[in-house]
Amino acid sequence: MNPLVSLARPEIVALKPYSHAAWLPSLTRMHANEAPWRPPGDDTAAGLNRYPEPQPKELIARLAALYQVPADSVLATRGADEAIDVLSRIYLRPGRDAILQVSPTFGMYQVSARIQGAAVIEVALRRGHGWALDPEELLAAWQPAMKLVYLCSPNNPTANLFDAAAIERVCVALEGKAIVVIDEVYVEWSRSASLTSWLARFETLALLRTLSKAHALAGARVGALLAHPDMIKLAAKVIPPYALSQPTVEAAVRALEPDELARSAKRLEALLTERDRMQRALRRSPLVETVHPSDANFLLVECRDAGQFMRESMAAGLIVRDLRGYAALPNFLRVSIGAAADNDALLRSVGAA
Repeated sequence: MNPLVSLARPEIVALKPYSHAAWLPSLTRMHANEAPWRPPGDDTAAGLNRYPEPQPKELIARLAALYQVPADSVLATRGADEAIDVLSRIYLRPGRDAILQVSPTFGMYQVSARIQGAAVIEVALRRGHGWALDPEELLAAWQPAMKLVYLCSPNNPTANLFDAAAIERVCVALEGKAIVVIDEVYVEWSRSASLTSWLARFETLALLRTLSKAHALAGARVGALLAHPDMIKLAAKVIPPYALSQPTVEAAVRALEPDELARSAKRLEALLTERDRMQRALRRSPLVETVHPSDANFLLVECRDAGQFMRESMAAGLIVRDLRGYAALPNFLRVSIGAAADNDALLRSVGAA
């Protein structure tokens, strides 16, 4: 049996998806119980009084072109968070299944799993080796009930890109046995290629991408699940029929125009220059012990006094992310790279200017 189907919850495989109103834009819509007038201030092309197209074809085509995958390997989601939720609902049986993740990592994997009633198993990253992934330790911890294996690369919050050979070792060992989910939402900042070409090699591989970071659309909430078409078909059963709002769809399509993609690429390069400058400068702060190397749009900062760093930055009207809730990060903060003026203000506030 197809492992994408056999690993899934049987009730999801058997589920008859919701049948939304037919999408026939050439016809006048009198079939979806919509209001026939636009609300005040509506400047969208399609009209806010109309339901948006489910999985909009133009957006899917542009995402497929951006990520260099076939269109039937793309599901558009409300950020990568919704893709994580959808995968949890497809593959995790309450009280029986689990996820396997590295630690520390992005918190939504375990939140979605626990909402689904699944267990969370963690394997620590190798702090003494730059927060590296140990594939053998991960595989030694894996059990058949661990249906989803999450690898965030570059990892949030440690900011490092995992070694491709280590990820490949996991994918090879777990092919057909578990869904390996590689979260690449920060990959544009790593100057490294995405692993999208691996989708042709590994049937039970899934990738997470987003327009939130490199394309400056965090407020629009547009992400993508990239996977084998059979997984996308299962996911389409689970995701709400009108997941993306019309303004969001139109904003995403504009952001994926060739000219805008070129502008985004230039802005990204400028921010990478700022990241390198901030990494060097923050080391001069008396409150900072270490600034770890970064493949993302943020820095992992190990502090001598994280509380004082937070107080000084907030007094200057700035806020950074407190990571002290992670057991492995007792005196760490996460600093997003902002505009040059904001970066300078932060450096002054912590005595690094």
